[in-house]
Amino acid sequence: MPDRFRVLVLAAAFTGLRWGELVGLRRCDVNLASGTLHVRRRLAQLSRGGMQAGPPKSAAGVRNIALPPFLVEELRTHIKPHAGAGPEGLVFRGERGAMLRRGNFGRATKWPETVVKAGLPAGFHFHDLRHTGNQLAANPGATTRELMHRMGHGSMRAALIYQHASTERDRRIAQEMAAMVERERLPTAGEDEAPEDGAEAS
Repeated sequence: MPDRFRVLVLAAAFTGLRWGELVGLRRCDVNLASGTLHVRRRLAQLSRGGMQAGPPKSAAGVRNIALPPFLVEELRTHIKPHAGAGPEGLVFRGERGAMLRRGNFGRATKWPETVVKAGLPAGFHFHDLRHTGNQLAANPGATTRELMHRMGHGSMRAALIYQHASTERDRRIAQEMAAMVERERLPTAGEDEAPEDGAEAS
């Protein structure tokens, strides 16, 4: 990723925020001291090409997101050279300091080619990073309510999808552990059998 957009990608992958929520973040929405993002609005691209600020998609979209410490440091490093000035300055901007549009971002990052170079499947979209973030939140065992809050969802349906995936992964881990134990139980090829009682090993 170009340096200007590197932290945007990291933030998408480790917060699960939507594109519009990310590009709508202002300096006043980022609390580096507490390691928190305050999601209060989003930027939407209109059909005629303009950009419009508005509230999140639903009331549940207004939320505070805790950040992993490494992402706090990444944001701290990013904001000074790349964010707009003052509390209302946008955290993530286009190359000329304007509101960031999907098309401009895709061209600047050569997204389709870059994701393949990074080892991701062809056709991997920026929105897929939101799924990554939600799954990363589910893996440590977040509750349905906790996932709903982090995702900004008012219903349980989407949260349960990620929890189901996490449960399936946990089951596979248990199976792998069982397989490891079974391998250890098998006698090594050519290994002498234990001597019978009273017999001396040669």
